[in-house]
Amino acid sequence: MSVKITSVAIQLPPYTRSTEEIIPFLKVWLSGQDERYQRKVIKLFENAGVERRYSIMDAEEVFLKTSFEEKNDIYKRETIKLAEGALTKALNKASLNPTDIDFIITVSCTGIMIPSVDAYLINKLDMKQDIVRLPVTEMGCVAGISGMIYANNFLKANPNKRAVVIAIESPTSTFQIEDFSMVNIVSAAIFGDGCACTILSSYEEEEGPEIIDEAMYHFYDSEHMMGFELKNTGLQMVLDKEVPEKIATHFPKFVHPFLERNNLSIEDVDHLIFHPGGKKIVQTIEELFGSLGKNIDITKAVLKDYGNMSSATVLYVLERFINQGVKKGDIGLMLSFGPGFTAQRLLLKW
Repeated sequence: MSVKITSVAIQLPPYTRSTEEIIPFLKVWLSGQDERYQRKVIKLFENAGVERRYSIMDAEEVFLKTSFEEKNDIYKRETIKLAEGALTKALNKASLNPTDIDFIITVSCTGIMIPSVDAYLINKLDMKQDIVRLPVTEMGCVAGISGMIYANNFLKANPNKRAVVIAIESPTSTFQIEDFSMVNIVSAAIFGDGCACTILSSYEEEEGPEIIDEAMYHFYDSEHMMGFELKNTGLQMVLDKEVPEKIATHFPKFVHPFLERNNLSIEDVDHLIFHPGGKKIVQTIEELFGSLGKNIDITKAVLKDYGNMSSATVLYVLERFINQGVKKGDIGLMLSFGPGFTAQRLLLKW
């Protein structure tokens, strides 16, 4: 039985500013810090490879001294709207009704809400009362692919079913107003908010790229490299500067064997659908593939246009590939990295 991706849609938050427009807010926030440090931070923002970002709150709110409770309330209110918008668009693209979905997976790591967003969607859109729910938290940037892996396994075991994966993230909700560490600043420079939705199907007659294989790869003793610490002020980013080097070192272990078990090599891959974790990770991946004549231009374009939207970002990359049109028979490799530390992969065939 084959599982296919039949639809991908994105939904952007209401507020947006270019990096140039963010700099004045940054300067106010940095006032009182050492001048040399201020110049370093501004240069970091300007060179982060992100020209524009979107947010569930305007810049004034991001840089206000709001509490964890206040920001999480905004997260809850706005992510429900974003998820509904993305799901509705994805259903319309696939010419489906909400009651056509059998399995709903929602992924997010940048806020806390119980019940999870899927419960609200079931009520708002009158989805099936026996729909299977799976909210996924604590997986970070990798969760978009994680959700697709879970959906793929559900659908392989259940013919003539459909699953939806919705990734909703607001990294700006985790910005720490009193934290002038480089980790907080780097995360603010590369991250933005966004939502994406994909529909997968085990109906043989439905069309879209087929999932040929999937796998997870877990780096031992690397829990410290990425994630969040829960503080009284909210979720504080953990981001080790060694992440790009760690990826490069392990790359042959999680890419080549995965392709080989499908009788493929990296030369056989037509499309690299990579999560743009940040400029340094993008450069690392580019160095690994550039000599092979491969490019990650769409990955770089998504980072430039939106920033890293955590779990949703790789779906933005996938959406662009699908929208631009891909030749029948082409092979695509989806890849994301996340807390754990983990690398997760999907192999697609059009």
